[in-house]
Amino acid sequence: MSAPATGPRCELSDQAPHVLVVDDDRRVRELLSRYLFEQGFRVTAAANAAEARAKAQSLVFDALVLDVMMPGESGFDYARKVRETSRVPILMLTARSNTNDRVTGLEIGADDYLPKPFEPRELILRLNNIINRSAGPRRDTGGDTVTFGPFSYRIDRGELRREDEMIRITEREREILTILAAAGGANVERETLAGNGGAAAERTIDVQINRLRRKTEVDPGNPTFLQTVRGVGYRLAVD
Repeated sequence: MSAPATGPRCELSDQAPHVLVVDDDRRVRELLSRYLFEQGFRVTAAANAAEARAKAQSLVFDALVLDVMMPGESGFDYARKVRETSRVPILMLTARSNTNDRVTGLEIGADDYLPKPFEPRELILRLNNIINRSAGPRRDTGGDTVTFGPFSYRIDRGELRREDEMIRITEREREILTILAAAGGANVERETLAGNGGAAAERTIDVQINRLRRKTEVDPGNPTFLQTVRGVGYRLAVD
């Protein structure tokens, strides 16, 4: 990838697509990050799969741009792990151009594949395509959707919206909201929300719930939707 022409930097909206770039080549990471930012994307960069995994614990991404040939855990290995729990769009980058590698990436669950070197404009086109395909129609209300007040949560996609506005949530917040939404208004025990994390995970539930309340409640200290059930856990007051 050659260095793209640069223009004036601008402030991006929190609603701009957020892309995680994973490449062990520092120069490539910096070029990709700068170009994607100038094309209207928010960008987080990681040098390897372990660093990418750590960033994904606290951030929600609209797409991954993932290099195949990384030392240690390869891009293929990381993409395979991601697909076990997430449907985030993945664009694979590689210096290889043979058919077997492209097929391997697609079989793992990557959404598209771009061999190096590539034209920056092609990267943007392919990235926009996979993000748009993943998002689907904005007014699609099919599937398992629950509503509470002005909010709707699409369980099968993990999408929280306030009317037509997408509300960004972390993967952990998404897990908790999915469990609460699937309960259909019933009480959910803290142990269920904590999963297999034990006592330490239970102690973080309150923190995660408070973060969700700040995104969904008019008065987070006096919640209407994410209600505390004393001695049990929480419930989502669905419509």
